[in-house]
Amino acid sequence: MYKVTSPRPSPMERTSPRPSPKEREMLRGRKYGFILFLATILLICMAAVEVHAQYPGYKPVANAADFRQQFTKAAKATQSIQCDFMQEKNLSMLADKITSTGKFWFKRENKVRMEYEKPSYYLLVINGSNIKTKDGQKENKVSAKSNKMFEQINQMMIDCVQGTALDNKSFNTRVFENGPSYLVELVPTTKNLQGIFKNITLTVDKKDYSVNKMEMLEQSGDNTTINFLHKQINTNIPDAVFSTQ
Repeated sequence: MYKVTSPRPSPMERTSPRPSPKEREMLRGRKYGFILFLATILLICMAAVEVHAQYPGYKPVANAADFRQQFTKAAKATQSIQCDFMQEKNLSMLADKITSTGKFWFKRENKVRMEYEKPSYYLLVINGSNIKTKDGQKENKVSAKSNKMFEQINQMMIDCVQGTALDNKSFNTRVFENGPSYLVELVPTTKNLQGIFKNITLTVDKKDYSVNKMEMLEQSGDNTTINFLHKQINTNIPDAVFSTQ
């Protein structure tokens, strides 16, 4: 996704066995996972609506103007999000799926922490334009301004916070509904995001307009589903949670 300068591997690292295909896909899924969470934040305040496709059990949203209004209202009211997540990745080249669990935090302005806990540890923190990742004992720090795709994602977050997400041209959006939920389809329009995703769909709770589930279809044919559990909205989250130092 982006290039960073890593320290020269130690002799132990150089002689360690190469990761298996399943392990490589798990790491790849983690790196893409944070993009999904940022897309979720984008969806909280994004409501540009087109209706063309159909999904089983869903129909085109009945009142697009009301949907747009409620999403905008939810965005302005959301100061923080804290939840658990379970991610399942189905691989086109492997029979079994990879299941990961962890925790997620979001806080205005432009603060995100995504922490994979099982089956192994991986951390990503975004604070403004500063990004930190940690995989075991390896830690990297980069600036979103140094990478075009990171810059686009960072701009999405700013749009959400400032209430200008309706002007974001990175996705075409289609909205459907059933009794308890909305289903929102995001189709990327920029070259960088199109290189990763075919589309992203989100299941949104009609009661509070929070995202319950996200599904992503990659260009490779792999499919990732993330379920958001035990959501806490607008709780106090210390700024230290988002430290990139």
